[in-house]
Amino acid sequence: MRRRIEFGYLLLFFLVSHFCSCSAFYLPGLAPVSFCEEGEGKPECQKEIQLFVNRLDSVESVLPYEYDVFDFCKDAKEMRPSENLGQVLFGERIESSPYKFTFKKDVKCEAVCAKTYKKDNHEDATRLDFIKMGMQLNYQHHWIIDNMPVTWCYDVEDKQVYCNPGFPIGCFVTADGRPKDACVINANFNQKKTFYVFNHVDIKISYHKGVADGWTGARLVGATLEPKSIKHADEKNPNCEGTTPMEVPSQFTNDVSIVYTYSVTFEENNDIKWASRWDYILVSMPHTNIQWFSIMNSLVIVLFLSGMVAMIMLRTLHKDIARYNQVDQENLIKVPSAKQKSTPFYEDAQEESGWKQVHGDVFRPPRKGMLLSIFLGQGTQIFIMTFITLFLACLGFLSPANRGALMTCAVVLWVLLGTPAGYVSARLYKTFGGEKWKTNVLLTALLCPGIVFADFFLMNLILWVEGSSAAIPFGTLVAILALWFGISVPLTFIGAYFGFKKPAIEQPVRTNQIPRQIPEQSFFTKPIPGIVMGGILPFGCIFIQLFFILNSIWSHQMYYMFGFLFLVFIILLITCSEATILLCYFHLCAEDYHWWWRSFLTSGFTAVYLFIYAVHYFFSKLQIIGAASTFLYFGYTMIMVLIFFLFTGTIGFFACFWFVNKIYSVVKVD
Repeated sequence: MRRRIEFGYLLLFFLVSHFCSCSAFYLPGLAPVSFCEEGEGKPECQKEIQLFVNRLDSVESVLPYEYDVFDFCKDAKEMRPSENLGQVLFGERIESSPYKFTFKKDVKCEAVCAKTYKKDNHEDATRLDFIKMGMQLNYQHHWIIDNMPVTWCYDVEDKQVYCNPGFPIGCFVTADGRPKDACVINANFNQKKTFYVFNHVDIKISYHKGVADGWTGARLVGATLEPKSIKHADEKNPNCEGTTPMEVPSQFTNDVSIVYTYSVTFEENNDIKWASRWDYILVSMPHTNIQWFSIMNSLVIVLFLSGMVAMIMLRTLHKDIARYNQVDQENLIKVPSAKQKSTPFYEDAQEESGWKQVHGDVFRPPRKGMLLSIFLGQGTQIFIMTFITLFLACLGFLSPANRGALMTCAVVLWVLLGTPAGYVSARLYKTFGGEKWKTNVLLTALLCPGIVFADFFLMNLILWVEGSSAAIPFGTLVAILALWFGISVPLTFIGAYFGFKKPAIEQPVRTNQIPRQIPEQSFFTKPIPGIVMGGILPFGCIFIQLFFILNSIWSHQMYYMFGFLFLVFIILLITCSEATILLCYFHLCAEDYHWWWRSFLTSGFTAVYLFIYAVHYFFSKLQIIGAASTFLYFGYTMIMVLIFFLFTGTIGFFACFWFVNKIYSVVKVD
């Protein structure tokens, strides 16, 4: 109850002050936690700081693993905080760790546990080999303190500091003496074919005192660490000042003992507010400045091209309609003579722009109208879901601090938006003259979601076989099916019921009984070249954002520029609409009236460019190895491509549908 009240107050405050201040806004509903020293006796403060661990992942593998899968130190009283649907779908597995600190109590070289691996023990060899695999593929720890990632900050090029929300298990020096990944940070990592385990961490926790701000205790505003590899001679009395690294030979010929230790220090920092404590992580993300410049450059180009398209369309159409209506008005007064028919004006109006000549066929129902209506129903559902999700993300409700919120929001919205999908599909199917309404409703509810679920289930089987933490538990799969068949499908039926009860969409002109013959088309007015060209401009406005989105998914970088993403989303709508309308107009002028499917496929072809870019990204930017990881990458990419295909295709179709209805309703037809 208290959290709901706090959520309401924070939401009200944000809505009032959103346009007055854009700094230091934190996620509504996440209440800050205050910490006090031992002996202060304040009940509203906590004394102990619990460090939580998340799954381990790698840029060289799509397979994440739980912390417990590796043979690290484990908490005797393991706790797992409740995870939302988005966290489960993304494979996040948060659990407590044996690293526990007391507020403002510095600790020097504290032993956590020791792991010994006997060379004659098969189980020990297996566990050590798994850790070696993690080091060779550069698997990263992800630690959490007070819902904030513990970062490893280090210098990069141009004397900039990059704060990584993870740090590696260890590193590896190849057989030719080349240090891989983090092994470059220490000159002592020089033994060939040797692994170096980061078994010690120096943790620094920053806090902000609340005396001046009117609240009790202190709040944590930063947590950083520095991983080190130290070989401890005495397990009971570790020495963290040693310079000898913890080596693990690639050949398991002798017993290996690894002692895990840590040091922690507390530092007061009143310059950082609790509400802006993530800023130092986000500001240090690589290529941030490049992203801002590139996005702005892309948006300016797209807006310029969109303005040109709109200007050409408005001027040309206005001239066409004026010519047609003027000729029709003259025809009402008198029949034109042969001499009048030969005038340039009359010939221009009757022959140069031929879109009026197909008025009797332009609304002829398309082939495969059932499938088109199903795609449009699902596309409408995806469009509304995307719009609401991005809008909420812009308001800060789906920030990185609220783990899994973005995916949870998207899934819940998709489930609840079955009604518009059923309504749009049924209404259009009725407009196309379809009569198999039961088949239409069932396929709208089951076809596209079924394809996505089948792909997702196949990917999940691979993750199960590989023992990855990203494998969805059976209970969660049952819950997803329950949401689909228990909520989404009935809502789709309800929407279809109202859609079929409504009359078919009335067209502005009558359709002739006999189809008009389509004249021979030039190369550029044929369907395939037009469809291929139609996706270029929409893809041009998203490919920069697409790079950073793919980075956040596959390279495990935080994505937080939802404001720019929402702006690109709006520009994508405009660009898809205008590109489709322009090509539709050219085809109608060429007297090709088959625009239904072409309008959907023209903007939907952007998804093909997305797939091509994803293939390019895989081979040029990622270092993924292994058949399972490759199969998973392209399996998940196909789900994204299908969703994007339905989304962009629906935008193009409804833009073209509005355009065709508009131009044939304002021109006079006998």
